[in-house]
Amino acid sequence: MTAQRDLVNHLDRFGDARLLCIGDIMLDRFVYGAVARISPEAPIPVLRIGRESAMLGGAGNVVRNLAALGVAPRLISVIGGDNAGTEIEALLSAQGGVAGDLLTDTTRRTTVKARFIADAQQLLRADHEDIVAIPADLAAKVRALGESALADCAALILSDYGKGVLGDATLQALIEAARSAGRPVIVDPKGHDYHCYAGADIVTPNRQELHQVARMPVDSDDEIVAAARAVANRCGLKAVLVTRGAAGMCVVPAQGEATHLPALAREVYDVSGAGDTVVAVLAAGLATGAGLVDAAHLANVAAGIVVGKIGTAVVESGELRRALQGEEAAKTMSRQALLAQTANWRARGLKIGFTNGCFDLIHPGHASLLRQARAACDRLVVGLNSDASVQRLKGPARPLQNEQARAQVIASLASVDAVTIFDEETPLHLLAALRPDLLVKGADYRLDEVVGADLVQDYGGRVLLVPIEQGHSTTATIARMTD
Repeated sequence: MTAQRDLVNHLDRFGDARLLCIGDIMLDRFVYGAVARISPEAPIPVLRIGRESAMLGGAGNVVRNLAALGVAPRLISVIGGDNAGTEIEALLSAQGGVAGDLLTDTTRRTTVKARFIADAQQLLRADHEDIVAIPADLAAKVRALGESALADCAALILSDYGKGVLGDATLQALIEAARSAGRPVIVDPKGHDYHCYAGADIVTPNRQELHQVARMPVDSDDEIVAAARAVANRCGLKAVLVTRGAAGMCVVPAQGEATHLPALAREVYDVSGAGDTVVAVLAAGLATGAGLVDAAHLANVAAGIVVGKIGTAVVESGELRRALQGEEAAKTMSRQALLAQTANWRARGLKIGFTNGCFDLIHPGHASLLRQARAACDRLVVGLNSDASVQRLKGPARPLQNEQARAQVIASLASVDAVTIFDEETPLHLLAALRPDLLVKGADYRLDEVVGADLVQDYGGRVLLVPIEQGHSTTATIARMTD
């Protein structure tokens, strides 16, 4: 397997890839609120609804992930002639970078999965759906569109949720067309019999799905390999990638050595749609020339990111790049990426703290301030002055270390959860965008001297002045070095 950092260069080729995804699309609806009491009518919680959101799910989430990676996806699917279908059309149109062919079946309901969530905990999922094969004329249109689109696409993803878009005849026709065109086929499978996927390059069941298909034990690594290889050989598949949750992934070719990839997630909050992320990244890797194990490794890293997010989420190309470069790079974010990350933290009910500075030479005083700041919040963001702003503040001889080096050092500290670089002399604009719950500075400042204190207090945030360790100063250290 290629070294993790060496895979970063492979991401640059994602922007040149076009992928075709065919399968069941659905609407993922999320209802967020708070539970403060039990219903007097039955022993169930009462959810006081605060907000709702909706996004593309199923095959729609696969193309959302592909677009986030910089890949140009094309989607072929079927919706019902109802309000949910209209909402999917609007979401797909607004997605950007996705070419879509949505056929309408007026006899069916569009699949909607509604999840009810309180304090980052899913309480209930309610599904509206018709599980029935699409009419023969629509199935023929799906096959014709797919076979035509393969000429311009580097790989085929079959996202089978068992809702009726991908019948056996459609699956076999599309797989055969892809094989004739020399395109890899990646299948997110459904059901207890994978013979319908014969000829596919790889299928991606989870451990329980593998057990149901293989009818063999899957408790140990050896058992998983044996079961996956049996399914691959029995059903005419080139390989099986088994997702195992907290145990990672197993890549099992029909012939040859299996590879076990450990889970990389630091925090697991929501696995909704994680399989779609795995399929998207795996397919993007294979489509751009990565070997199966390297493509699986990319997918494994992406899975570790997406399960730390709330809802049916995607992994951005920049996130995947930073994760491959190491933890320090993963913590260093653009302002846009930081706002997306903090929105995810807030959705999980976490309190966000903020502090800022030049941090030219890290000394014990800095480390103490950051530890105290982190102890007062759930996630600590550090705003770092850019090289240009440090020069304007400190003079042309500063900083001693460039902004990337300073960011790497700050990000390496356990007390810091995110670092972002700002170019202004003060972090006021950053604070206005971020709106942290807590603004932290050293007690050598008075409250009226803290930039942004009024802003934070006006929207209900808090300002904390923490004790500083005496005898530590970057300027004094530099002066001693030059004496």
